[in-house]
Amino acid sequence: MSKQPIGIFDSGVGGTSIWKELNLLLPHENTIYLADSKNAPFGEKTKEEIIALSKKNIDLLLSKNCKLIVVACNTATTNAVKLLRETYNIPIIGIEPAIKPAALQTKTKAVGILATKGTLSSELFHKTTDLFTNGVDVIEQVGEGLVQLIETGMINSQEMTSLLKMYIKPMLDANVDYLVLGCTHYPYLIPQLLELLPKHIKIIDSGEAVARQTQAVLKQHALLNNAKNKPNLQFYSNGNIEVLASLLENNITIEYLDF
Repeated sequence: MSKQPIGIFDSGVGGTSIWKELNLLLPHENTIYLADSKNAPFGEKTKEEIIALSKKNIDLLLSKNCKLIVVACNTATTNAVKLLRETYNIPIIGIEPAIKPAALQTKTKAVGILATKGTLSSELFHKTTDLFTNGVDVIEQVGEGLVQLIETGMINSQEMTSLLKMYIKPMLDANVDYLVLGCTHYPYLIPQLLELLPKHIKIIDSGEAVARQTQAVLKQHALLNNAKNKPNLQFYSNGNIEVLASLLENNITIEYLDF
C-alpha cells in the first residue's frame, strides 16, 4: 500500500499550495490532485452541498486507489471533515486556519483572518477560535471574489488589488500584527499582500503544518513510500486547465476530467 498515491482535492487550484508543501517534504510520494474548479468556490455553498462535493471527490480518489486523503480546502475541512472521517475507513487530513499560532504570538493582541464565508461561519472554526483567542481581537474578513479571480487567472489584476486593499483596511485599523490566510487559494496572493501590508505584519498559512501532519500520519499507519524513484504526479481539473498549469512547473501534465 505504501506505493499507492496520496489523494488531494480542493475547490479548484488553491490546494496546489498544499500540494507544493507536501511534494517538498515527501518528494517520493505519488500524488493525485483533483481541482474541482467547476464548483468553486465551496465557501459560498451550503453545508450539505459542501459535504456532497467532498464525498464525490473522495469517491473518485478512492477509485484510483489512494492510501490517504488530504482535504486541501479550509471550507470542506471546517464543514465536513468530521462526517468524512466517520464515513470513510482511510486516513483523512484536514486543513483549518492557523489561528492558534497567530493568537499565541501576537504582541498587539489583534490578529486578522481572511477566509471564505463557509469557513468563517463554520462550527469548527468558531470552536478553534474560542479555544485559543481569549484576550485577542480577531478581525474576520470574508474574501468575497478572491477565489473567483484566482480561478480565472486574474491573480495580478487591478480588481484583485482593489479587493485586497478593501479587505485589509479593517485589520490595519485594528492594529493587527498577524494575518491568517484561511483559504488554500490565498497563499498565491502573498506577493501582493506583502506590498500592501506594513512590514511588521506577519502572514501565516497552514501548508507546511499540513505537510508535517500528513508525514506523521503516513508513518503512524506504515504508509510512507520509501522507494526513491521519481514519483507519479497526476493532476485532474474539471475547469480551465491553463489556470492550473500556470501555478505548476512546466513538466507536470494536467488532464481535463468531467467529475
